[in-house]
Amino acid sequence: MEVRKEREAASLPPTTRLHLAAAFFLPPRLTPQRVRYDRRYRTLDKYRFITWFLSLPLLVYLLFVVSPFLQAFYYSMTDWSGFSSNYTFTGFENYERLWNDDKFWDAMGNSLVLLVLAPVITLSLGLFFAYMVNAGGRQRSNETVSGVFGSRFYKIVYFFPQVLSLAIIAVIFARIYSPRSGILNEGLGAVGLDSWRQEDWLGGDLALWCVLAVLCWSFVGFYVVLFSAAMSSIPREIYEASLLDGAGRTVTFFRITFPLTWETIRTGWIYMGIQALDAFALVNVMVPEHGMDVVPTYLFEKAFRDGQAGYATAIGVALFLVTLVFSVLMMLVGRRDRIEY
Repeated sequence: MEVRKEREAASLPPTTRLHLAAAFFLPPRLTPQRVRYDRRYRTLDKYRFITWFLSLPLLVYLLFVVSPFLQAFYYSMTDWSGFSSNYTFTGFENYERLWNDDKFWDAMGNSLVLLVLAPVITLSLGLFFAYMVNAGGRQRSNETVSGVFGSRFYKIVYFFPQVLSLAIIAVIFARIYSPRSGILNEGLGAVGLDSWRQEDWLGGDLALWCVLAVLCWSFVGFYVVLFSAAMSSIPREIYEASLLDGAGRTVTFFRITFPLTWETIRTGWIYMGIQALDAFALVNVMVPEHGMDVVPTYLFEKAFRDGQAGYATAIGVALFLVTLVFSVLMMLVGRRDRIEY
């Protein structure tokens, strides 16, 4: 079959080839008659529509997304200060400096801890709450499977942090963690746990865990709504069949709900991982200066405080590679056969 197509293509007159090539760039009404009724024109017309339909979005994507990435790779190999147009190409000098920078590795370690723990905690809570508000309630007379009492109200409560910006959340929790007048220390003292009070929640070893708690709290409501939508699409007949077979809530969740919502869980895992790596707003607003760093805040410090934009761009490239590796691994490790129902 392929040999015959090659022979036919080779036997085309030069004029016909020229007309077919021109037809790719012409609208159908301007296509010559001798080409329009050629059977090869049908295939050409199909790919012409796809190509021209995607050309403008692809051009915008290349211009505003791919081009800045390529520029970032280039500027990461310069000594650009960020405040002038003068710079010198230095090769991999910034990356060698990055490899030996202890502060960068401390910031990267904090980011990786958030990358590992934040999705696990947030998605686990989101799955639990979503299951309870959709299928975790008692059996009612008119519904075989239902959520807990007041499930609609709980969805609103869980989603409420999404209405607030991360900067506002950071300001609120900075006051909560305040060692002098913060609600946390005052609450611990009120219940007799004075030994648990801290002089500096956000300036020592506890800063990372405080940021982790706020990060999980601020995003868990989003995943409750996301997973609730995924669980609502599962046919009720499947739950009813499992109840008739004597399956409890735990078995129903792990044997039915979890597998049928896996695609949504995997997507949420990738999204939450990216949010954990980009914890700039929380750390920059909530944590005092030099309390702790994550990669984005260290990048900001080098670019805008120290005037080392070239080195900061190299940090950004490293963060991009970590994000890319994480996303690819999640896509590969989390791949499984799609379940149709």
